[in-house]
Amino acid sequence: MQERYRQLVLETYTDYPHYGRPKLTAHLRGMGHTVNHKRVYGLMKDLGICAIYAKPNTSIPNVQNTVYPYLLRDLEINRPNQVWCADITYIRVKGGFMYLVAVMDWHSRYVLSWELSNTMDRWFCVDALQSALAYQKPEIFNTDQGSQFTSEDFVNVLKQKDIQISMDGKDRCMDNVRIERLWRSVKYEDVFLRQYANLNDLYTGLTRYFHYYNTQRPHQALGYRTPESIYYAELALAKEVAHC
Repeated sequence: MQERYRQLVLETYTDYPHYGRPKLTAHLRGMGHTVNHKRVYGLMKDLGICAIYAKPNTSIPNVQNTVYPYLLRDLEINRPNQVWCADITYIRVKGGFMYLVAVMDWHSRYVLSWELSNTMDRWFCVDALQSALAYQKPEIFNTDQGSQFTSEDFVNVLKQKDIQISMDGKDRCMDNVRIERLWRSVKYEDVFLRQYANLNDLYTGLTRYFHYYNTQRPHQALGYRTPESIYYAELALAKEVAHC
């Protein structure tokens, strides 16, 4: 029965990632299951999940750093490299947590780079950014207001490339909803199922998953095409048009 409730919590969280413990409990009760808040909390803690608007220890601002305005409101994003986004999430491993940062193309959902760290310092975010910029660059780069993304080391990389800087409004995780959905996919389709025990296993597993996500996983919003096919096909088309 415990495993059945675990599965129900995962299924509900996948459909409603903004649900916290009270709403998850109410939802399961509405389905006819006898659960209380304490049991649901224990299952959520065991699975390492929380409502997407509650991201403990992954978006801590530094009041001394400059915060930039949000540039994506009412913007039609319709091509690769128009907007990139980045975010940090945490992944439970035996004995603690690892932190994962990813850089993603907003239009195609293509994951351009990612890095793991056992601390929340800015450098693994800078490394992910530089890895992505080694091949392409966006017009706009969007993040939250976390201290890693507002740090001079991170912001200066963007300024040196003449990239516009955009940041989510305070406590508005839905401003960066595309990458929140990526985290849901990573955790539900891989991390929760495999329960990685250590950094080496996690790194190997995420390498495998992100390759699958980019090259094999069809997206309904992309007409059941893959992020890689959208990203590179539309870049090639834009290049052809530019040469006409």
